[in-house]
Amino acid sequence: MRQSRWDAVVVGSGPNGLAAAIRLARKQRRVLVLEGQERSGGGLQTDFSILPGGRHDHCATVLPLAAASPFFRAIGLTERLSWVHSPAALAHPFDDGSAVLLWQDLERTAGELGADRGRYRALFQPLLERGDALLATLLTPAPGAICFPGFSVPWSALFHFAREGTRSAARLCQQFQTEQARALLAGLAAHSTLPLERVPSAAFALVLALCAHLVGWPLLRGGTVQLTARLIDELAAWGGRLSSGCGVYRLTELPPARAVLLDLVPKNALALVGQRWPRRYRQQLARFRHGPGVFKIDWLLRGEIPWRATACALAATVHLGGTAEEIAAAERAVVNGRIPERPFVILVQPSQFDHSRAMPGVAVAWGYCHVPNGWQGDATEVIERQVERFAPGFRSRILARRAWSPLELEQKNPNLVGGDLAAGWPTLGQLLTRPSWWPWPPYRTPDPALFFCSASTPPGGGVHGLCGYWAARWVDRWLQRLDRVDRLKSM
Repeated sequence: MRQSRWDAVVVGSGPNGLAAAIRLARKQRRVLVLEGQERSGGGLQTDFSILPGGRHDHCATVLPLAAASPFFRAIGLTERLSWVHSPAALAHPFDDGSAVLLWQDLERTAGELGADRGRYRALFQPLLERGDALLATLLTPAPGAICFPGFSVPWSALFHFAREGTRSAARLCQQFQTEQARALLAGLAAHSTLPLERVPSAAFALVLALCAHLVGWPLLRGGTVQLTARLIDELAAWGGRLSSGCGVYRLTELPPARAVLLDLVPKNALALVGQRWPRRYRQQLARFRHGPGVFKIDWLLRGEIPWRATACALAATVHLGGTAEEIAAAERAVVNGRIPERPFVILVQPSQFDHSRAMPGVAVAWGYCHVPNGWQGDATEVIERQVERFAPGFRSRILARRAWSPLELEQKNPNLVGGDLAAGWPTLGQLLTRPSWWPWPPYRTPDPALFFCSASTPPGGGVHGLCGYWAARWVDRWLQRLDRVDRLKSM
């Protein structure tokens, strides 16, 4: 391997590393992907349960951004995957036994919101008129200045999104009268890990709801590992190579290559590159902030979850947070370094809709709440108490559980620093300067042969592969420049 001459070597085989490699391989570049773990895919892994009878996704299960990803769609990947859709994308229950549902159909969702029906329609109808193009524009390094090939910038929708999204979720919720609408939007915004009083938390609510109305919130039959398998197959079909179990600790350990792409967060990239980058740039990367971590529990259950609001059985994803004020208080406490008594819990029940994940009579589920980055406590009690609040009898159905602390998540995947699933806190400043404010585009580094392609670059976290895709575009430009130099030398 060391004697080979590669056009590009990618360090890390998460969805962005694989996407970058695929994009370069499709350009007839010689590409090698090196993965330190024995299994590829980063967070896109599916494990057998603690007891026989089920399979658990390690991180992501519900994949709206993967289903909507312009890159995955452009290479025909989404059509080759076996998607499973729950009838509703999301359920949000309340203490009185009712629940509000987020449906793919805009009018059906608006109908859940009573007096806020017109307000919800007015918020999302302009976004959905050219929804695919809007999402493709938002998932770029500089929305409005560049767009995914094949799409034109939908200016009116983009302006509407900018007006509504560049505010706090708290301000967005104030536009609505009903508790159902406010709680639905607050739960969507809480995925950001930002306090709901901070901008641009509203943007996360808009993007997640936009995905729900465009493609739903689907999962993959058999587990998220199926996406990893299809990405690896695509890479191999175009001549790229993947080597797992190849830990890289210094750049000198890499085989000769014209370009190196790092599917790493800044902390791990600094450890690998060392002094090769100038001090000023290293200082920028050292200031990169990670957001709250998560404490996750995988459950194996006897039968399905006994929801008080039976409508929760219609959605693969359930938000357990009560009112918008409760959700805001919970997320505020986490950012202030505390664990709330009633955390906002995101729960997924995949085997309710994908029966291949569990044997008959057994259900697979997982739930997590946000905790301070690197937190070393045990949130099992508060998470299960919150589930029990909306599903009395839940605990009596637990056959086995496996809890993941933030540090255990990081040990399994070093890019999850302190349990941060988003590869960096999505504050307004860091959304505009991930992972640094110089050089631009942010995939480049001061070393012209070294590039970032991880979720620490735009457009950020989520399973969409677009951080890798955009990085690969600039890598290909660098390789074209080298090709021209080589041709001039040979003349």
